[in-house]
Amino acid sequence: MNLAKTDLNLFVVFDVIYQEGNLTRASERLHLSQPAVSHALARLRERFNDPLFERSGKHMVPTPLAKAIIERVRLALAELESTFSEGLIFEPSHSSRQFTLAMRDLLEATALPALMSHIQPQAPGIQLRSVRQRRRDLSATLRAGSVDFAADVLLPVASDIDHQRIGEQQLAVLLKRDHPALTQPWDADTYLGWGHILVSSRPDGPGVEDLALNREGLERRIALRCQNYYAALKVAAETGLLLTLPTDYAHQLAQEQPQQWLVKPFPVAAAVLEVHLYWHQKALRDPALAWLQQQILTVLQETRLTRV
Repeated sequence: MNLAKTDLNLFVVFDVIYQEGNLTRASERLHLSQPAVSHALARLRERFNDPLFERSGKHMVPTPLAKAIIERVRLALAELESTFSEGLIFEPSHSSRQFTLAMRDLLEATALPALMSHIQPQAPGIQLRSVRQRRRDLSATLRAGSVDFAADVLLPVASDIDHQRIGEQQLAVLLKRDHPALTQPWDADTYLGWGHILVSSRPDGPGVEDLALNREGLERRIALRCQNYYAALKVAAETGLLLTLPTDYAHQLAQEQPQQWLVKPFPVAAAVLEVHLYWHQKALRDPALAWLQQQILTVLQETRLTRV
């Protein structure tokens, strides 16, 4: 392939088709007609001598070659974008830039209100997207630029990913004020004597609270495993199941319905949950991303909302 004779916009089209898995959605996102996107794909197919994507129903499924080159293409595009943005002045009050943050739903509920309240007066035209990102893909998505920053527990990441601690949290137990467990001494035996709700986006495996219990040779009975705290709270309200969650979020929920909920400490010594902010090393060359990082750190470190 002769790079001098190659339209680099073709790789932008390739990346968007890969993300969307659909030509119609890709064309809408690129603000191009579908024939134009199809033509760009045809040119890439000719260049690589490979179909790159194969149709499966309404979806465009990447070929092995497409999967092999996507990260290198994204890294190259990110390098080009940073080249254009380096040295430029970012004006928050006049910007309509879109930023993408990866975080769990619990952190959304506690951190986003404070962050948006802080940012909106300074930059009313910008847009934040909060998405859920698989932890095993965190380094790759930050490197590719599809996610600008991620907030999560302390995780192993690639050497080109920087991170900074922004908060911590202990665990607590949320239960109804009329729960029979409150008639007994609040200790590990009482806690383990009831069924529990485990909230996790993963289909299996222990929660943080289970790891803490296991270190003490203890095990609780999981009656329900679900994906979000909203559903867990509804179940806990209708049953005698106990819900274990980060302390500050437990108090936030209890304050919203003080007549219904009571917060008790986790009855077993548990490791502190650290929350970190992650970004790619080259991200801060972009003045807009450097500005956003400062806003995130300012808000989240000055409040208790990141202690999740």
